[in-house]
Amino acid sequence: MTIYTFSVITSNGFPYYQLKVKDAPNGIKLYLRFFDFLKEELKLQSDFEISDSFELNAGLVSALFKFARAMSKNIHILEFNSSEHEELQADKANYSGDALVTCQTESYLFHKSVHAKVKLIYDLLLSYKIPLESAIEILPVQEEKIYNILTDFEAVSRVDEHKTQLKRLGSDFLKEMKNYGLREICITSFDLSPIMILGKKYSLEDVHEILRNIGNIPEIPPLNWVYRQSTYDDEEIWVYVYKSDVGPTVEGLFEPYLYLLICDFNSYLGEIPEILGNKLNRILG
Repeated sequence: MTIYTFSVITSNGFPYYQLKVKDAPNGIKLYLRFFDFLKEELKLQSDFEISDSFELNAGLVSALFKFARAMSKNIHILEFNSSEHEELQADKANYSGDALVTCQTESYLFHKSVHAKVKLIYDLLLSYKIPLESAIEILPVQEEKIYNILTDFEAVSRVDEHKTQLKRLGSDFLKEMKNYGLREICITSFDLSPIMILGKKYSLEDVHEILRNIGNIPEIPPLNWVYRQSTYDDEEIWVYVYKSDVGPTVEGLFEPYLYLLICDFNSYLGEIPEILGNKLNRILG
């Protein structure tokens, strides 16, 4: 699991709901991601930009650092989105209520995929409750649905169903491709959350560490891959990320798997990611 908390408040600060998905690991960088589902129109700032206002920044920074200190956390970066006003208005046209959702997550997750999960939860379980100040609480059966969406329940279940086939394929493929520098294979969900290791070189916790040290991964078209440099135990390694075209569909949201090929530094895999991807797709499709 790579999403650790999920919370819903209103723009006025009313705390409607919070779910602790899992205890966050100590000593790592975490992101607190914000997802804005507000119906109110933005007012253009004619005299100054909000992110440039010294007075507002001073109050915001002070409040955030007090909050972080109370939770024994440190804040290193606060990132603002500088999108154009028209683009923000276009995005908000899809939303219908006053809700701000935050998620504490691993830093390496695909933001668009996390947003897709959150929007699915909003559409299914929150939108009809607006206004939240007077809404009934989240019921246990609804909380279970939220938990399952955040933790990729359907994707994990499908992998578990084919565990024996996947492990056998992984073992054979790693032996065959060892001379090419291939060390390990990992299946992840569509937001890059590790689900299953197919070899014995690394554990899932090792893969988390490798992904935390990886550079930015761009959007990957289906049946394509990219590779990025990472480190593990102060050793440089390469990670190939292949995007499949198979995966579960949860309430209309398609969630394709990604396959990680962890290799020796400067390994050249050629068409190996595509070959492996086709084999895994036949099992998981």
